[in-house]
Amino acid sequence: MIGPGAQAELGLVLAGTARAAVVHAPPLAAMAGAAVETLQSAGVAAEAVVVPDGEAAKTAAVAAGLWEEFGRLGLTRSDAVVGIGGGAVTDLAGFVAATWTRGVRVVQLPTSLLGMVDAAVGGKTGINTAAGKNLVGSFHPPAAVLADTDSLAGLPEAEFRSGLAEVVKCGFIADGVILDLLDADPTGRRDTAELIERAVRVKADAVGEDLYDTGRREFLNYGHTLAHAIERVEDFGWRHGEAVAVGLVFAAELAGQAGLLARGDVDRHRALVDRMGLPTRYAGHWATLQSVMRVDKKARGATLRFVVLDGLGNPTILTDPDQAWLDAAWAAVSAEGTP
Repeated sequence: MIGPGAQAELGLVLAGTARAAVVHAPPLAAMAGAAVETLQSAGVAAEAVVVPDGEAAKTAAVAAGLWEEFGRLGLTRSDAVVGIGGGAVTDLAGFVAATWTRGVRVVQLPTSLLGMVDAAVGGKTGINTAAGKNLVGSFHPPAAVLADTDSLAGLPEAEFRSGLAEVVKCGFIADGVILDLLDADPTGRRDTAELIERAVRVKADAVGEDLYDTGRREFLNYGHTLAHAIERVEDFGWRHGEAVAVGLVFAAELAGQAGLLARGDVDRHRALVDRMGLPTRYAGHWATLQSVMRVDKKARGATLRFVVLDGLGNPTILTDPDQAWLDAAWAAVSAEGTP
């Protein structure tokens, strides 16, 4: 459900459930309290459980703490977990729901644009380890996603822009109307609801055909191979969408080097991402980034695999690309003076 006031449907979604744990970060205590009240009014014994904010929530220690809380609450397989927050909290909530008693229902209430169009949709859940991002996880589709657009009103502008990176990604791989809407208003504020709906539809179409990420769903990883490496190297100090933005420009440049994407379409990536206020360059060590990319979930053995475009709206997989192409694509996104 997408729209203002969507959170109010939580009681209807979980009607008849005996217990629910409402997982949230500290800044969303008021929203979590309202959700608990809604559930209790619907006859659900609900309790809020606080976790750290942001990527700090996505650790094995935090997940283990939640499992202990679920045991204390007496959560059974017929009960439910509710995740309230940005992508990090919904990733965590989905993972602990997938693993508690080998799977209980999860309902996601994403509060960020990134969560609404990406993290809370599609059933991928996970936590981070020292080896990389989301390397421990499970496929666990949510029972419902309530994208309450009212919660975007207080979202910091930088966080909203970060979410737009996943939206424009959907435009490049599948829905040209998204590109047109963002060309007309790069802030994404004029057509927010339509942009969310279109991005969710792109993801839902891919996930519905390929839940376990073995075929078409992989195309949703456009721009993410370099992006995840940037996040890891920066110890998750970069926002996900900012890293994806650089990754999109890199992937477009790589496709151009491979002769798959016309120069005009490569340039459109950089121009539109830049107009949206997102980064198109990154200052980092190329050798380090390449080594991190080789342990990405999308790698196969020691072979690098990238989602690229064979023309706008036509994603494909480029396996083990020529090193000269990779180096040229990196040069196009590397900040000046980078070794």
